[in-house]
Amino acid sequence: MSTPTNTEFEIRGVNHLALVCKDMAETVKFYRDVLGMPLTKTIDLPGGMGQHFFFDIGNGDSLAFFWFPGAPEAAPGVASPVALPAEGDMRTAHGSMNHIAFDVPAEKFDDYVARLKEKGVKTSMVLNHDNSPAQVSATVTDDVFVRSVYFFDPDGVCLEFASWTKALGPSDIAHDPVTADGTKAVGVILRDAVAVPAE
Repeated sequence: MSTPTNTEFEIRGVNHLALVCKDMAETVKFYRDVLGMPLTKTIDLPGGMGQHFFFDIGNGDSLAFFWFPGAPEAAPGVASPVALPAEGDMRTAHGSMNHIAFDVPAEKFDDYVARLKEKGVKTSMVLNHDNSPAQVSATVTDDVFVRSVYFFDPDGVCLEFASWTKALGPSDIAHDPVTADGTKAVGVILRDAVAVPAE
C-alpha cells in the first residue's frame, strides 16, 4: 500500500520535540542511562538563561530538554497527565503535550516492557489497542493494531513505547471529528488516510 505524500512541504519527520525539565542531571540519568538514548548535543544558553540538551531517539530525530532557572513548577492535569492511561485521568489542557510515543519493534515489545521494570520504571499495564467497544484486548488478536505501555519520566512527562502490529489503511479513518462543544462535525471530509507499515 502506498503512503500519501505531502504536496505542500517536504517534511521528513520530527527534527526534535522540546520539553522542560526541573533537573537536567536527573533527565540525563533517565534518558541516557535508563532508556539508553545517546546524548548528542549540550548547550549552555547565553546570559544564564539555562540549558538545552538533545537526545537521539532514532531515525535522525531528537528529544530535547530545556532547563530554565526559576521555571514554574509542573502542573499535572494542565501540562501533563495526572495518571497513566488506563490508571486514571489522562486529560491535559488545550495546547499541552499529552505524551510522546517512541516506536519500538513489535518482536521486542514484551522484552522491552520487562526491561523497563527491571530498571525500576513503574509502567502501566500493556494495552493491546483494537477496534472493539472497549478498544483494548487482553491478548494480541488479529484486530490489535498497536501495543502500548506507558510510564512517566522524572518530571512527570508521560512516555509510551508503541509497536504497530499491522498496516493501517483507509478503513481506519472512520470517525467524524468533533467541534469545541463536543458535537460531531458531520460531513467533514477526512482524506489522505495514511498507511502505516507493521513492523
